[in-house]
Amino acid sequence: MKGLPDYAAAYAAGARVRDILGAALDALEPDDPVWITQTPRATVLARADALDATPVAERAALPLFGVPFGVKDNIDVAGLPTTAACPEFAYVAERSATAVARLEAAGAVVFGKTNLDQFATGLVGTRSPYGVPRNPFDARYIPGGSSSGSAVAVARNLVAFALGTDTAGSGRVPAGFTATFGLKPTFGTISAAGVVPACRSIDCVSIFATAVDDAAAVYAVAAAPDERDAFSRAAPPPSPPLPAAFRFAVPDTLTFAGDAEAEAAFARAVARIEAAGGTRVGVDASACYEAAQMLYSDAFVAERTAAVGDFMDAHPGALLDVTRTIVAGGRRYTAVDAFRATYRMRALRQTAGAIFNAAPVLIVPTSPTIYTLDQIAAEPFALNATLGTYTNFVNFFDWCALAIPSDRYANGVPIGITLIAPAFQEATLADLARRLAA
Repeated sequence: MKGLPDYAAAYAAGARVRDILGAALDALEPDDPVWITQTPRATVLARADALDATPVAERAALPLFGVPFGVKDNIDVAGLPTTAACPEFAYVAERSATAVARLEAAGAVVFGKTNLDQFATGLVGTRSPYGVPRNPFDARYIPGGSSSGSAVAVARNLVAFALGTDTAGSGRVPAGFTATFGLKPTFGTISAAGVVPACRSIDCVSIFATAVDDAAAVYAVAAAPDERDAFSRAAPPPSPPLPAAFRFAVPDTLTFAGDAEAEAAFARAVARIEAAGGTRVGVDASACYEAAQMLYSDAFVAERTAAVGDFMDAHPGALLDVTRTIVAGGRRYTAVDAFRATYRMRALRQTAGAIFNAAPVLIVPTSPTIYTLDQIAAEPFALNATLGTYTNFVNFFDWCALAIPSDRYANGVPIGITLIAPAFQEATLADLARRLAA
């Protein structure tokens, strides 16, 4: 089975949760690098039996009844280790993250903890001592990160949906490389309590699914204020649908890192949006690009040092070399540098906000291109930065985003686009994605 409707139909027809989930567990490989930890079979089946014992009249109150999902291994699941892809960091969570608890309360079942770029530091999906989740379309290419395992688990239909995190694009870039939908919701709408921080002031819990309606359904369950999270906030009522004729913004200047196939695919995507009733409006996105570069080249990288630096000092050999280099890099900045960077980012955010005076949605490539595993191994830093060209700025500006499948390279590898809107406009993004899928 694939998405939420498949599971709902099976249970409506009388299938037992134990049988459905047991068969799904049989399809899992024990040493698959998609997973860092798989939930013990006995635990899953006990949960299935409890769901099977739920009276039919009460199941309507469980919108995710019997649906398996994966959880990125920097998000706590009670009773399972949280490693953040660092074995020395591992601890067994006593309490599930709020987002996980809400999904389980709605009937969903955790199948395990998925692989990631260590401490959610990277967009490549290769920075893990637990191996590299294979890109299901061509194993020579990266799966994207940092939520690599979550994206691949959904793309391979190992689970119906998965949670990731997104600080710089980790919930969008791997979606683009695996032909999945990656929802990066408004900051704070899904609680980050129980999430190992990367950059706490902009970290978001993200959702991977095989359909936009599935992502929206999971978001509806997971999003709620939480007193455990000081950054939590309530979302206003959903925005109205886009009108039949609407405007959409596209940056005047785009880069594809020399990738002619990706450039042509984006042009085709724009044409499809126009065919769906959209009118293209060119906008100046220079503020977005400057903000994207500041994520790793300015004082903002020190927030990663704040999150992981003490552990790194206590366990100097625990981090991968690439992770250690990034985390340690924050120490070269002062508090004065941090304030100056904050002031500049605020100015960029104000400038970039004018984009949405021209149109309600900004359309960008999810990434300029894709790289092979060998290319990333040869140049891990510069190529990673290129992948964040169209993602790094979104969280800084308090926008929401939805990565959607769009096209394919000649070799079959996916190419994605991302729909971006101001905070709390997730419904607008979902509406446009449905139109493009029609």
